Amino acid sequence: MKQLSQIYLVLLLICGTTACTTVEYYGQAISGHIRLLANAQPISDVIADPETTPALRNSLRVALNARIFARDSLALPVGDAFLEYTELGRPWVVVNLVAVPEFSLTPHHWCYPVLGCQAYRGYFNLDDAKREQSAFKQQGFDTLIGAVTAYSTLGWFDDPLQSGFTALSNDRMVALMFHELAHRVVYVDNATDFNESFATAVELEGLRRWLIQRGEADHFPAIEARLERRRQTQALVTDTTNRLKALYRQADTLAPQTLRDRKQALLNDLAERYAAASEHWAEPGPFGPPPVTLNNANLALFRQYNHLVPGFRQLLKDCDNRFPVFYDAVKTLASLPEEQRSARLRALSQRFTEDL
Repeated sequence: MKQLSQIYLVLLLICGTTACTTVEYYGQAISGHIRLLANAQPISDVIADPETTPALRNSLRVALNARIFARDSLALPVGDAFLEYTELGRPWVVVNLVAVPEFSLTPHHWCYPVLGCQAYRGYFNLDDAKREQSAFKQQGFDTLIGAVTAYSTLGWFDDPLQSGFTALSNDRMVALMFHELAHRVVYVDNATDFNESFATAVELEGLRRWLIQRGEADHFPAIEARLERRRQTQALVTDTTNRLKALYRQADTLAPQTLRDRKQALLNDLAERYAAASEHWAEPGPFGPPPVTLNNANLALFRQYNHLVPGFRQLLKDCDNRFPVFYDAVKTLASLPEEQRSARLRALSQRFTEDL
């Protein structure tokens, strides 16, 4: 009853503050989440079910252990999250739409009651996302629809584990659990990059400690390789975004077609450099296997999850790698104006070195 009572509370807030067309969007979001909860079963029951496959049973046991580890070793506010399991019948739970103006790297933000503003909009139905995407394309926006394996309700609900998690390798599933639980620690309105980069930093250090505790240090080379692919991609993206920002600052002096041509040349150059780097990688990088087609939305989404991560990881080091102290420091950082937060994280990033 707690779950449904909270959903109805959110629905009342929405109906009191939004127009009918917006209520239609919230209707699909709330009904989608209700279905997710309604189809959930206690993980203990799924494990005991003789019809459960050995692979799923093993994943669920690992998840329960990871949940305890998150609470006891990472000081994450687990609550009653991840005690139930939902079979989705597909590898994603929602799809997110990202929309960025043609000559900008600042994504469009959607604002919601309770949750504040975010740089993406989630849909349980792909066709609904495509209709919204089409409307933004008609306005000249660069867009991207990406499949999302999991999302957090920030502790408002007891989020279940679902088949998007268990379809992953155990390492990736556990890392994703840590990431989503981290969103319960701190959430800053209208700061998607802050929220996601913080959660990614918790995910990375959490996974390192999890593997050590499990005696699975032999997994480190694969994780280090994954981080190196991300690091190389981030360096390429940072270089290109700096050049795109300089170009977009000339929007008042250059003709639109000139801007368009120069923008495409920079994006093509990034795709080519990414492809060249990929030749030395054992697995695809963050943008997938080449050839890739990139736009402002791809870059904005990548930056949201990555560009502040080194700063948060350095802050954790400065806190003697003690998670409770780190969380307090992040909450203090979150209370600062955006400009001060960003300056602080940039300074921290400059001191960061990888030492997995």
